[in-house]
Amino acid sequence: TRQCQEILRDDLKVVVMSATLNTEAVATLLDDAPVIKSEGRQFPVETRFAPRPVKGRIEGPLANWINEIAENEAGDILVFLPGAGEINRTITALSSYAKAKKIALLPLFGNLSQKDQDRALFPDPEGMRKIVFATDIAETSLTIEGISIVVDAGLFRAPRFDPNSGMSRLETKRVSRASADQRRGRAGRLGPGLCYRLWTSAEDRGLIPHSDPEIASADLSSMALELAKWGVKDASDLAWMTPPPTGLMGQATDLLNNLGAIDGDRNITPLGLKMVRFPLHPRLARMIIMADEIGESGLACDLAAFLSDRDFMKSDRDAPNSDIRSRLEILNKVRNGGGARPELKRLIRSADDLRRRFKAGKKAMSIGNVGTILAFAYPDRIGELRSGSKTNYRLSGGRGAILMNNDKLQSEPYLVVADLDGKGRDARVYLAAAISYQQLVEQFKSDITISERVYWDANKERVIALEETKIGALVLDSKRLKNPSPDSVSRALLGVVRSKNTRNLPWNAASTAFQKRVGFARHHDRQNDDWPDISEEWLQDNLEEWLMPFMAGKNSLSDLQSLKLEEILTSRLSWEQQQRLKEFAPARFMAPTGSAIRIDYSNPESPVLAVRLQEMFGQADVPPVANGKVPLSIHLLSPARRPAQITQDLAGFWRNSYSTVKKDLKGQYPRHFWPDDPMQAEPTARPKPRKR
Repeated sequence: TRQCQEILRDDLKVVVMSATLNTEAVATLLDDAPVIKSEGRQFPVETRFAPRPVKGRIEGPLANWINEIAENEAGDILVFLPGAGEINRTITALSSYAKAKKIALLPLFGNLSQKDQDRALFPDPEGMRKIVFATDIAETSLTIEGISIVVDAGLFRAPRFDPNSGMSRLETKRVSRASADQRRGRAGRLGPGLCYRLWTSAEDRGLIPHSDPEIASADLSSMALELAKWGVKDASDLAWMTPPPTGLMGQATDLLNNLGAIDGDRNITPLGLKMVRFPLHPRLARMIIMADEIGESGLACDLAAFLSDRDFMKSDRDAPNSDIRSRLEILNKVRNGGGARPELKRLIRSADDLRRRFKAGKKAMSIGNVGTILAFAYPDRIGELRSGSKTNYRLSGGRGAILMNNDKLQSEPYLVVADLDGKGRDARVYLAAAISYQQLVEQFKSDITISERVYWDANKERVIALEETKIGALVLDSKRLKNPSPDSVSRALLGVVRSKNTRNLPWNAASTAFQKRVGFARHHDRQNDDWPDISEEWLQDNLEEWLMPFMAGKNSLSDLQSLKLEEILTSRLSWEQQQRLKEFAPARFMAPTGSAIRIDYSNPESPVLAVRLQEMFGQADVPPVANGKVPLSIHLLSPARRPAQITQDLAGFWRNSYSTVKKDLKGQYPRHFWPDDPMQAEPTARPKPRKR
């Protein structure tokens, strides 16, 4: 409405009215709109608190308190409780007292029939005193005649959407200050009244001013469908008092896309236009529309009525039964004239109302297609029994689900789950229906995909390629691929290399030395900035660029051991760069003995030439590298290849330090050659020079 006023109708006037309104926030949203307060006639209400905090179940203490109040105070009483369960249990606890005192105990909540609601709202026809037990439906929406006393349990129940389970759960919460004051006001409509609060005065001071807005925690899929119909693709295009949370909004649009109500661009589809016309959750609206196409709209209407209400079948730990068909069989008996509890008759009325709306007739349903019809609403919760289990299922949405042991549905190959919790790795299944493989294949052809799956099998230590027939994440059929895409095999193997680090590749001294030489050139060759980066970090982050071209035909880590890393890394350099590298950072130094000694460039600031001392006799100096800019650190080794001296001035070592080193080494290695004048001695790689 606000967007319409801003864009299409500058003449449109908007009036916002409420008895408990956060006027400042609304006025700000409407460009500082004026606020008008109408102070209704309100008699004084005395507030009394509980003497001590109530812990645990509230029905017992509350019944005792109501008993005491009824004995000492006159007038009808309105009791606020969070839900129908607490209402019924409190009424049961007071039934003997009420019968003796001729007091009418009347429930009031949303699922009651109109007749039962009227009994609570209007004076008793026989003039009996009334005690009305209501949810927060009586907080603002309804006026109950004759009430002069309010007893407030201080709790309410609100839906909270769980993104993990995709379900809304009712949570019991403490009322806000605004709600508590609104409830107290019900006692002051006709005259001075009393309000009893089942919490202490200290607890009262801790009440929050207002309850959290529902949009912050509710299932937003119906709202998202309305926005799509209006043409809003991004909720931030509208002005909100409380913007919808990004996560919940994303969950809602993902669901609508999965249901076919919107397309990939978030435009509403023809199916979505049909769904938005019905006052049902998008899942249930789609279920009825799709069921009508196969002649099962009556069954779908009954299912929708049942799923919109609480489960009427009591749980049995010894013989758990999550099968929805058992519930529908009971409803069939009720429809055919069988006796029933009031809530079952109410369910039939709701189902019949849906049948009239969808022109589905009144005949008793056939429950053979329950699984198929349910899958229209929950395509993301089609479950396949895990191998080796009787109770664990993998769902098409990617989650896990588990039945209780001995559940009636255990060992069914396929299930469709309508209700589950969001706790743990495998969510507990509360309501489900069996579906056959044949029904899945026949009714959900358009949802079935055939794709190639290539993955690393850690047990077999190789890449496996499969052709999978799937609904969502659920694999209906799988077979080995003889000729998988080489690119996909390589990518799967690259994923393992990335997770295990490139050091697991067949590195050797030559490939490691080449990597360090290029790193040295990048560090020192300022005139040429075109040296490629082949550091460990770069190689790890760019596997697709440098390694993948050499992985053809390889599908295991053992296959990768045949890779020649020095050649692969060398291919990163042009021919000109390779020639330049030989001059700038030569791989080896040719000793006077003819030995080609590898130069270690691990430390680019000080490359190391580790050579046995006797091989350097007669050598006055060692040429620097990096075009003469970086001297080598010469590690002169003992016959046991341990550093005896480290120097960058070889001539100075022969003049000044050699005699001291000679004394030490000659004592340890007397069989080796230790000349007095090393510059005139013949270099040798043997203990002594060859005799001429």
